[in-house]
Amino acid sequence: MKKSICLYFQVHQPARLRLYRFFDIGKDSHYYDDFANRTILRRIARKCYLPMNAQLLEQIRKGKGKFKVAFSISGSALEQFERYAPEVIASFRDLARTGCVEFLCETYFHSLASLGSQPEFEHQVTKHKVAIERLFGVTPTAFRNTELIYSDAIGAKVYEMGFDTMLTEGARHIMGWKSPDYVYTNAVQPGLKLLLRNYNLSDDIAFRFSDRGWSDWPLTTEKYLTWLKQSADKGDIINLFMDYETFGEHQDASSGIFEFMKALPDIVAKDKTFEFVTPSEATRKHAPVASLEVSDPISWADEERDLTAWLGNDLQQDAFNKVYGLTEKLAIAGDPILWEDFGHLQESDHFYYMCTKFFSDGEVHKYFNPYDTPYEAFINYMNVLSDFMARLDDAVAARDIKDTVVKETSAPRPVRKAASGKKPVAKKK
Repeated sequence: MKKSICLYFQVHQPARLRLYRFFDIGKDSHYYDDFANRTILRRIARKCYLPMNAQLLEQIRKGKGKFKVAFSISGSALEQFERYAPEVIASFRDLARTGCVEFLCETYFHSLASLGSQPEFEHQVTKHKVAIERLFGVTPTAFRNTELIYSDAIGAKVYEMGFDTMLTEGARHIMGWKSPDYVYTNAVQPGLKLLLRNYNLSDDIAFRFSDRGWSDWPLTTEKYLTWLKQSADKGDIINLFMDYETFGEHQDASSGIFEFMKALPDIVAKDKTFEFVTPSEATRKHAPVASLEVSDPISWADEERDLTAWLGNDLQQDAFNKVYGLTEKLAIAGDPILWEDFGHLQESDHFYYMCTKFFSDGEVHKYFNPYDTPYEAFINYMNVLSDFMARLDDAVAARDIKDTVVKETSAPRPVRKAASGKKPVAKKK
């Protein structure tokens, strides 16, 4: 049986917040930088999404069903595609029609809901599943949590929601001597199969490809195939998971990244050691070798592969606790506009911008951060959240008044007894 390669791409664009000052609180409740969101989305569509989708479609047709890939596209990104670049949706539909592309489910708002609120987590997963069915005509059966965040408890919950395959990171501190190049199972619920990212081979493309200071630069397909085969000697499947924006945005087209990805399927096909599979195909093809115990959440971010990119300091934890502390009030208010803003305020990017790492991962955080400092990100976010909380309080108060009025007007009125109508009887003298 051939070894497998699973290519998976994350597609996400956040709803970026505008500069929101203290004096805006209570006066202007439009929180989003529409100009920046439109400009950035259309730029990345031109440089990455459209040309790369066209290239993948060509490779799939050329391979006659042998070349396959997988995507997870956040609901935040889907909303922006529909609003600013509907042609991107059309290009993903073309890929869906080939039958060689699997669309994964995730949290709709690319949020940390799996850590903050189980009901909200379930709601967003359902909302995302419905969006994928509506736009691409397929029902996801595999799951990828935000930033590959995973633990035994999260995995068990994902299985309860109907998914049998989940992607996560092959983190060194979890794997120990074990290889990420096998299928594993959830330690609590063995029905959930796990695919683990081979971070060395994934990051060779995602981060090191255009680094001229890298000892292995330039990376050719021949060299990369050799590395794939060396890794496969110890396993069944190589999972290459990365941001889709790697192609043309993070790694400029001038680096040769498109040519590299165009040549890779051909050289793999000619070598005949591997075949490309989607995540669901991978877990059907390869039997799990063991369960994987992950008591504390892991992710694919930074050297630590934990949650510190989003919850590693007091600023992040304060913002996180405040926003997820609002779920009960939101349920009482029942306002769909507030729920929508609440969803976008949960996007993991807002917490990522508040990260105070300045050493090994500092440059990566700086590249993705539109703020000059994490403290500016925190202040801006908390100003927005303060206005949101005031709106929520007003909505709850209005709901209480309405309920009181309805209760009073619908209360039964006391029934008065009608007069008997009998004439008085004269007393005998």
